[in-house]
Amino acid sequence: MSEVSEKIPVTLLTGYLGAGKTTLLNRILTEDHGHKFAVIVNEFGEIGIDNDLVIGADEEVFEMNNGCICCTVRGDLIRIIEGLMKRKGKFDAILIETTGLADPAPVAQTFFVDQDVQDQARLDAVVTVADAKWLADRLKDAPEAKSQIAFADVIILNKQDLVSPEEMREVEARIRAINPYAKLHKTSRCNVPLDAVLGRNAFELDRILEIEPDFLEVDEHDHDHDHDHHGHDHHHDHDHGHGLKHYHDEEMQSLAMRIDGDVDPHRFMPWINHITQKEGPSILRSKGILAFKGEPKRFVFQGVHMILDGDLQRDWKDGEKRESKIVFIGRHLKEDELREGFMACKA
Repeated sequence: MSEVSEKIPVTLLTGYLGAGKTTLLNRILTEDHGHKFAVIVNEFGEIGIDNDLVIGADEEVFEMNNGCICCTVRGDLIRIIEGLMKRKGKFDAILIETTGLADPAPVAQTFFVDQDVQDQARLDAVVTVADAKWLADRLKDAPEAKSQIAFADVIILNKQDLVSPEEMREVEARIRAINPYAKLHKTSRCNVPLDAVLGRNAFELDRILEIEPDFLEVDEHDHDHDHDHHGHDHHHDHDHGHGLKHYHDEEMQSLAMRIDGDVDPHRFMPWINHITQKEGPSILRSKGILAFKGEPKRFVFQGVHMILDGDLQRDWKDGEKRESKIVFIGRHLKEDELREGFMACKA
C-alpha cells in the first residue's frame, strides 16, 4: 500500500456565511455514498452547523466553541485530529468546516507543521463555497472572502439559479482575476458530484504536475502562450472564448513565472526561503516545478504563507521540456521584485 493511501485525507471546507457550506456538508453526511466521514465543525457563536441541522448522520460532530481560529483552534485542531486518529478505521476522511469569517491558512498550516498530524493525515484540498448572488459584493467589502477564493483548490460557485448568465460570467471573471488555478463548479444547492470535492490530492507534491490554470486546458490553440524575453506569460490577455471579461484585482493577484531550462539550486533555495519569510504574510499559496541544474529529477514545492514543503519527485521524462515554473497567489505582490529574484536563479 502506498504511503499516500494510508494517510487519512482531510478536506478543508470554507466559504462565506450563507454561501451553502451547510447544504454541502449535509449532502456529504446524508447521501448514500458508502463512505464515512468525521466532521470537525469550527463553531463561531451561532454560525455553522448545529446538531439539529446535521440530520440522520451517525458521525460524531466535534464543535469547537471558540471564535479565535489563529492560535487556540490550531492547538485544539491537533488534539482533535489526534483523538480522531485513535478511532482510525471507523471513517475514510475528515472534513473540517472553518467559519465564514476565518482565514483557512492556519488550519492548512497545521498539516505542514505538526509531525504527529503529518504522519497520519494529509491535507487533500481546500474547497470554497461561494455565493454567485453576493460574491461580487463580498469581494468589494470583505477581505476574507478574497482570501477564501485565493486559497481554494476547488471553488463551488453556488446559487447559479438566482442570477442571470451575464451576472454569472461577471462573478466568474472576478474569481479568475484572483485565482485562475482552482477547479470551478457552478451549482445550485451545492449539487456537485462528491468526487469533485473529495479525493482531489491537491496538496500531493507529485500531483502538482502542471501548474497551468484549469481553464487554459480547454483552449488548445492558445496553449503555446507567447513568452516575451522576460519570461512573462501572456495568457491573461485572451478571454479564451468563454466570454469572460478580464478583471484585474487591485489587492489580490496570481503571478506565474517561468524560466526555459534550469535554475541553480544554490541560488533558488536561499531566494525562495528569503522571499517567503519576508513576504510570507502577503503570499497565500505558492507552488512550483523546477529543473535543477545537473539533477535528473523534478523539484516540486508548495507553500502556505511562510511554510514551505518541497522535494525531488519523478525524473524528467525523455522529450519532456526541462523548464522551471512557479506560481504565487497573494495580496499586493511585488511583481517586479519577484520576477527579478526568480530570473536571477537561472542556471
